[in-house]
Amino acid sequence: MHNMLPLLKKTDFPPIKRARMHTLQVNLGYLCNQTCFHCHVNAGPNRKELMDETNINLLIQLMEVSGIKTLDLTGGAPEMNPHFRKLVLAARKLKINVIDRCNLTILQEEDYAWLADFLADNQVEIAASLPCYLEDNVDAQRGNGVFQASIAGLKKLNALGYGKDDSGLVVNLVYNPQGINLPPSQAELEAAYKKELLARYDIHFNELFTITNQPIARFGSTLVSKGLFDEYMQLLKDNFKPENLKSVMCRTLISIDWQGFVYDCDFNQMLGLPAPIEGEDKLHIAQLIAQEELAQALDYGLAGQPIAIMDHCYACTAGQGSSCGGALD
Repeated sequence: MHNMLPLLKKTDFPPIKRARMHTLQVNLGYLCNQTCFHCHVNAGPNRKELMDETNINLLIQLMEVSGIKTLDLTGGAPEMNPHFRKLVLAARKLKINVIDRCNLTILQEEDYAWLADFLADNQVEIAASLPCYLEDNVDAQRGNGVFQASIAGLKKLNALGYGKDDSGLVVNLVYNPQGINLPPSQAELEAAYKKELLARYDIHFNELFTITNQPIARFGSTLVSKGLFDEYMQLLKDNFKPENLKSVMCRTLISIDWQGFVYDCDFNQMLGLPAPIEGEDKLHIAQLIAQEELAQALDYGLAGQPIAIMDHCYACTAGQGSSCGGALD
């Protein structure tokens, strides 16, 4: 991760500022049951970093006073944090929409037999990684057997009502391209996914999100080792669309790392690039809560403040744009 910083530090990316915030995105830790090629956090089964209960309790306090509308939980596999259920239940009690960024295979793990029912019972929205509807492509990117485990996970969710009309249970799929390519048209790819998954496996889902791979962490290091880093960065810059600047996700969320520190997005977390809020070098959620006026006004109190940028930001603005909610246009 850190060897990427010299390559990304200087940037001509346009300055951007915050709008009103409505989403609190939280990385619950880097522990994961998978090790994926495109993973921007280097997650895996041997990672030990997990948010502790002290910071979970601080997050709950922040949700109680901040007025946020959505809690977006990511990892690693966020469900592997032992306090996952506590945080979800607290958010739902506050009528906050919860998104679980689920890798699907976790639903097949013996220790997580409770998970699918828990998500459905609490109407948790699921954003599920599935980089292709073809088995060979998925296993090449994410490991042998991942595709079939993912399909089994989707079938389990469908059986509970996820992806079905009028169920109120939302499961969206997430696509990452392989290699140094931008994602294809989100609308066209979604249509292909729906047709193929229905015909092949009788799978239903709501929407497909296409996300551009970030030139950082595991993917960035692979680009460097293959001598493709500069070529990929040039691809991102050549496809920059200024109209995407108004919709980038960092304008309407703050991102919290597993230790409780505040960033503009999950990608800046991985680069150790903290949010420049209130003149602090590195702001912790405990400081947000201590500054009662800021915590209470978090949904609009950050509007107009600058966002930390480097060259990797071009990944969010290239082509059709990219965010945790998919394409921007």
